[in-house]
Amino acid sequence: ELDLEDKWILSKYNTLVREVTENIDKYELGIAADKLYSFIWDNFCDWYIELCKTRLMNQENAEASQRAQKVLGYVLSGTLQLLHPFMPFITEEIYQSLPHDCESIMISEYPDAASIPAFAKESEDMARVLDAIRAIRTRRAEMNVAPSRKAKVYIATKYDACFTAAA
Repeated sequence: ELDLEDKWILSKYNTLVREVTENIDKYELGIAADKLYSFIWDNFCDWYIELCKTRLMNQENAEASQRAQKVLGYVLSGTLQLLHPFMPFITEEIYQSLPHDCESIMISEYPDAASIPAFAKESEDMARVLDAIRAIRTRRAEMNVAPSRKAKVYIATKYDACFTAAA
């Protein structure tokens, strides 16, 4: 029952866990930290949280709101666990304010990519949606259309399914 953006962020998170674990095992700490930074800002904050806002505020569909909350919490908690070796005190403090099943982030189970679902097709679909959003934003900027001003947009694509799933 996950939405397209949920499957997309879980796939991105799966890749992050796999790559960061591999980098840490090879003592490539700078590369691991850079991947964490990029994931947190570029995927989680810039896109996923923004895409979830309408579902989180939707009073009529509590089930969709709860799904978004669970995925947000799951990915945030796991990302904090990955970030813990780099920022132990900050991650512990944030972890304690989240719902968790362990006394401390230090003794919580480290994320395992094998236990995180990956949705390849949905990731491709979401990438198309994000590319379309970027193209629309670029075009609006080129035409000096204020962000506060509504504009009708018509999209002609052979990938109709991914745009109806994202709506």
